[in-house]
Amino acid sequence: MENHWEVYALQYGERDNRTRAESFLFDDHPADEHPIDYFVWVVTNGTQTILVDTGYDSIEAKRRGRPILRDPVEALAGHGIRAEDIETVIVTHMHYDHAGGLDRYPSAQFHIQESEMAYATGPCMCNGALQMPFTVEHVVEMVRHIYSGRVVFHKGDAEVAPGVTVHRTGGHSKGMQVVRVETRIGPVCLASDATHFYENFQTGKIFPIVANVEEMAEGFRTIRKLAAGNDARVIPGHDPLVKNRFPAIGDTGFVWRLDVEPIA
Repeated sequence: MENHWEVYALQYGERDNRTRAESFLFDDHPADEHPIDYFVWVVTNGTQTILVDTGYDSIEAKRRGRPILRDPVEALAGHGIRAEDIETVIVTHMHYDHAGGLDRYPSAQFHIQESEMAYATGPCMCNGALQMPFTVEHVVEMVRHIYSGRVVFHKGDAEVAPGVTVHRTGGHSKGMQVVRVETRIGPVCLASDATHFYENFQTGKIFPIVANVEEMAEGFRTIRKLAAGNDARVIPGHDPLVKNRFPAIGDTGFVWRLDVEPIA
């Protein structure tokens, strides 16, 4: 039985006022400009739609001083998907730019690693540097979903749907997980922040926000394996190059299809 899925990246934000020092430890040119994009991802087979990460909204944008181009829920609507109709959400990790607005998906079950919730609610959050990428309101919202029976916990590798699996890598966050999707061109790995940019995993450069350096380095190898050794099928979490390497869909200007061969 074939379980081929389509995969889309929806951009909801971008930030140009940053440098390579914010993307790579021990970089040779730390002061050079290095922009970043913000995405959520949609996985669909025509009958089932899975959302990977939820981004952050205008309230969080104002709090962080990091404006967004469009609300992720509005981006989904522009792609023909109503937030209230989504029944499955995979949260790769609980950082603010991946786990905001969880209350806007009233029909969804949320898939997350056990270790990520333990990390986000544990003693490490007493440390300001480790706490910085998390937003307490997002974490509390996920706790509410746990108490209402809407969270599915995973411990390592697990199947979310036939042809869609999650895999813990750790590294960037304690319970960082990536998503492997079976498509008609072979497996695609939505790496999220297991590698922010192509350059991270292709050159072994560590991203500065890191819970475990060893796990991040091993995660670079894992995501390649999950993509069957094809780097073109590893999708970084924040790289603007994704928009150049894959075809845009429609005339929205913020949707790209990822289950196709990259543009030369």
